[in-house]
Amino acid sequence: MKILVVDDEPLARARMLALLADVDHVSEVSEAPNGLRALEQINDSGFDVVLLDIRMPGMDGLEVARHILKLEIPPTVIFTTAYEQHALEAFDLNAIGYLVKPVKKTRLLHLLKTAQQLTAVQVQDIQPEQERYISARIGSDLQLVPLTDVYYFRADQKYVLAVHKNGELLLEDTLKSLEDRFSEHFLRIHRNALVALNAIQSLHKQADGKVQVMLHGVAEPLEISRRHLPQVRQLIKARCS
Repeated sequence: MKILVVDDEPLARARMLALLADVDHVSEVSEAPNGLRALEQINDSGFDVVLLDIRMPGMDGLEVARHILKLEIPPTVIFTTAYEQHALEAFDLNAIGYLVKPVKKTRLLHLLKTAQQLTAVQVQDIQPEQERYISARIGSDLQLVPLTDVYYFRADQKYVLAVHKNGELLLEDTLKSLEDRFSEHFLRIHRNALVALNAIQSLHKQADGKVQVMLHGVAEPLEISRRHLPQVRQLIKARCS
């Protein structure tokens, strides 16, 4: 069994590595100091189990778990936390194993024995406190884009195109799921498009009566449907007042 220990605290990682040192059936133990590095290592090397701290700066453990789900063969996730109350709030204990710091070896061994029985389906409902990245599987790799770099999402048949400052990314998410997850940062302007609130620059009315929105960093304007126009205008007015 190959295990990855993810924690921003060096002492916590060292303690976990010590606990795993003489565990049967553990063939390899690696460590990562943050969520981004963890995803890079998971991409590069297949792991069976990820021991994932919930509270980390930047990308927290819950967001890491969401991105792990995009992998073709995701490893089993076992969360670690210093605050049992936060663990209870974050996920269903019947679905996901967790370890409270300081980690007890008996509890660790118990979860490792059952780790292979946990499936990716059992972590699909996990919601990070605040997602900071979108992700998509490109072949065997996982590509990450900071949410703040995304200009807009546009539905394109069964996929969603994310247009960001460094290019484009095809997502398997639905536009509705993206709207639900990122409603604080994105506004629906059409049945097939969401735009970043902080990217909205101006509105332009065309000769045919249609209204388009210009976004910072995007050359082509996007059409606003009549249904969504009042909400967009209200937002622009509120920002200018």
